[in-house]
Amino acid sequence: MATTTHNARLMEPVPYFTAAGKQSHIPAGPCLLERIDERRVDIIWGPTGQSSAVLAVDTVKAAADAGHLLLLD
Repeated sequence: MATTTHNARLMEPVPYFTAAGKQSHIPAGPCLLERIDERRVDIIWGPTGQSSAVLAVDTVKAAADAGHLLLLD
């Protein structure tokens, strides 16, 4: 499966769980979305793309449906 990357913008912080099991938030602002497979998306953010979190496609879709995530391309 080829990786598909999209430019996006988070309008509000989106919660996620870190590898250590703690809840954190992806901050509002520009980000990249990379589809990993049918169920997971990697969201990459930060001035140099230094931060990322893997979220379920359903979580990303819910954020987009609520207007918290805008696809730019």
